[in-house]
Amino acid sequence: MKTILITGGAGFIGSHVVRLFVNKYPQYKIVNLDALTYAGNLENLKDLEFKPNYEFVKGDITDLKVVNRLFANYHFDGVIHLAAESHVDRSISNPLEFFNTNILGTVTLLNAARMEWQGHFEGKRFYHISTDEVYGSLGSTGLFTESTAYDPRSPYSASKASSDHLVRAYFHTYGLPVVISNCSNNYGPNQFPEKLLPLSINNILNNRPIPIYGKGDNIRDWLYVEDHAAAIDLIFHEGKNGDTYNIGGINEWKNIDLIYLLCGVMDAELGRAAGTSEKLITFVKDRAGHDRRYAIDSSKLMRELGWKPSLQFEEGLRKTVKWYLANQEWMRHILSGEYEDYYHKQYGE
Repeated sequence: MKTILITGGAGFIGSHVVRLFVNKYPQYKIVNLDALTYAGNLENLKDLEFKPNYEFVKGDITDLKVVNRLFANYHFDGVIHLAAESHVDRSISNPLEFFNTNILGTVTLLNAARMEWQGHFEGKRFYHISTDEVYGSLGSTGLFTESTAYDPRSPYSASKASSDHLVRAYFHTYGLPVVISNCSNNYGPNQFPEKLLPLSINNILNNRPIPIYGKGDNIRDWLYVEDHAAAIDLIFHEGKNGDTYNIGGINEWKNIDLIYLLCGVMDAELGRAAGTSEKLITFVKDRAGHDRRYAIDSSKLMRELGWKPSLQFEEGLRKTVKWYLANQEWMRHILSGEYEDYYHKQYGE
């Protein structure tokens, strides 16, 4: 028996990780701690509500009393820390919120784990999930490796870089058993519609402009969210303490080429004439400090732990589009704010 705390488990990536662990490890007790800010949505986990090995707790990772009480009550064997503010545009307009959640929240969890485990670290693990954005921006060649120097360019990536350093500091100073992973752009079901793919899917569906920053020539490496969850499972169970693992989709796309591909998939799924959705593409002023290219070298993870992506991108994109088209009520709840009512219906005030 293990009791695992997963933070941010009502969010996009977190909900897929929670589902994987609850279903794959019925002998584990999974506690999902989420503050249910704008991107946390319990509707993502409706299928797990009555599972005997799952429990949801509403709370903020920056709240010392809440975090310490949870550790005292549950005596966690492991932490999988996903809770974070993660949208670059929001970090530009409100950086303090990102520093508070991503830095202070991480330290609060680290310290709670250190005090609970008190040097008895056998069988314990603190797993911190980070981003490739901490590495900065690449030119036209090269890949981010685990030894790439940090060079964050936005308040978001700077806050994540800070939290990464703090996790490593607790490993070196206190011997806390930690692992870190840095992942590329995720896509798939349940993603909040401020992100490029769900935003574009929804706009195409409703014949609204598809906003593309600058000329659309920024390049990202895209990773299907369930492949990311599978990598997290492997790293949590088999990763080496103190190590970092990069997780990428081996799948680079220029934003504009990605949107052209999406338009073709959407036209086919909606029965529209080829080229219809492309007419919605609208170029807008570029984001401040917009990194040119991200690309991940996942060879360490593949070599040491045997992970690899399960889907070709075209297959994953088609699967993602089909999910959003089949779950338009979920999208409507997000856009109208009705998803926030779900918590109150299920749990009261």
